[in-house]
Amino acid sequence: MSEQNRPVEGEHKYEQEIGSTGEHEERPGRSLITTDHDVIRKWADERGARPATVPGTEHDGRAGVLRFDFPGYGGDDLEEISWDDWFRTFDERGLNFIYQEHKKDGKQSNFFRLENPGREDA
Repeated sequence: MSEQNRPVEGEHKYEQEIGSTGEHEERPGRSLITTDHDVIRKWADERGARPATVPGTEHDGRAGVLRFDFPGYGGDDLEEISWDDWFRTFDERGLNFIYQEHKKDGKQSNFFRLENPGREDA
């Protein structure tokens, strides 16, 4: 099984699991969870967001804290990185991408967080 298609781990009773770009929220405001690279990249591209990291958080020459730089949100404290570097770090850490497509009112949502299912403090 490839890293990109690994199962989402942990207890996720409040989230809907998404495994491909053809799947969508059951209702606006629903929290979604995925590890699929295509789903994550499509979500970011739809919002004009670029893969980024927080400078000074690198470990052994690899990206540190992963973020997205959204246009118009003052990402001066972020450093843009390649999708390859972003996803390599995402996979190596075994992270889950938790996000929303839309807010409850139907407007596009930029909400996301990264979760390490093996750590309580992630």
